[in-house]
Amino acid sequence: MVKHLVFWKLKARAAGRSAAENAGEIQKRLEALQGRIPGLLRIEAGIDRSRTAASADLALYSEFSDQQALENYQAHPEHQAVVAFMGELVESRQVVDYLVPENPPG
Repeated sequence: MVKHLVFWKLKARAAGRSAAENAGEIQKRLEALQGRIPGLLRIEAGIDRSRTAASADLALYSEFSDQQALENYQAHPEHQAVVAFMGELVESRQVVDYLVPENPPG
């Protein structure tokens, strides 16, 4: 299994909406991908509640059956539509992808 985490800092205002409004719309669009892309096992988007200088505005947690499923998700037209929507809204983005061993130690 591969876990894919993304953290976004959004522009304060973009497309005529606040960062909070845009975060809500992005969350809705990302979570709508559940069950629509083969190999995407779980997808969850959360809006930051801490609102500190160090925090991101929005986080994505997702699980994929394997690396190929993650690559297919990234190229999938429905995911690409969300990416296009987010284009002018995002100030910065950080990503972490990691492999979960099939038989973890312990």
